[in-house]
Amino acid sequence: MTDMATTGETGSTRNWTFLTNHGHVLLAIARNPTARLRDVADEVGVTERAAQAIVADLEAGGYLNRTRVGRRNEYTLNHAGRFRHPAEADRQVGDLLALFADEPEQAVTERS
Repeated sequence: MTDMATTGETGSTRNWTFLTNHGHVLLAIARNPTARLRDVADEVGVTERAAQAIVADLEAGGYLNRTRVGRRNEYTLNHAGRFRHPAEADRQVGDLLALFADEPEQAVTERS
């Protein structure tokens, strides 16, 4: 991941992005549902341990399911999951995924 910088009126530079690491991990998995967490971590710019914790959060929140296939994990995303913040709670995460990810069709799971 490349560093993003914003220069304010005072000329200071601060790094920030619109999406959280949780959002970036979800998008990385949407792009490659069989990716190793090491590769997801590298893409997002976090440690492998942080990526593991984020995947555990996303799984516990019902945003993805992890299935063991041989020696690897395969992830299935829940497009019907709702955003957690009250300001966006009326929207589904599938809207975000459709905006940013070219997701393989077989990885899509709709839940009510």
